[in-house]
Amino acid sequence: MQWWETFKDWFLSLGEKYGVNPYIFGGIYIGAIPLFFLCLAWSVRNIRNKKPFVIPVLLTGLCFISAYVYLIIVGKNIPVWVYIFIAVMVLYGVYSTFKKIKSKT
Repeated sequence: MQWWETFKDWFLSLGEKYGVNPYIFGGIYIGAIPLFFLCLAWSVRNIRNKKPFVIPVLLTGLCFISAYVYLIIVGKNIPVWVYIFIAVMVLYGVYSTFKKIKSKT
C-alpha cells in the first residue's frame, strides 16, 4: 500500500507547513460528523413539532464548520484558495442542510 504511505506523509506534512496538528484537525472533522447528524435530527424534530429551533440549527452549523474554525484560528500561512474552499464548503453546507430540513418538515 504505497499510496497510503504517500498520502499519510503528505497529510502529516501539511500540519508542519501550516502550523496545525493534523490529528486534531482530523479528530475534530471525524468527531463532528455524528454530532452534526444528531443536531440535524434535533432541528428537524423541533421544526416539525413547532418548537424553537434556533439553537439546534446553530449547533448543526457549528458542527459542520468546527474543523475549519480550528484551521482558521490555529493555522499559519494558509493559502487564499483554502479560505475560498472553506467558504464554498460552508455555503454548500448551509444550502444542503436547509434543503434537508425543508424536505423533512
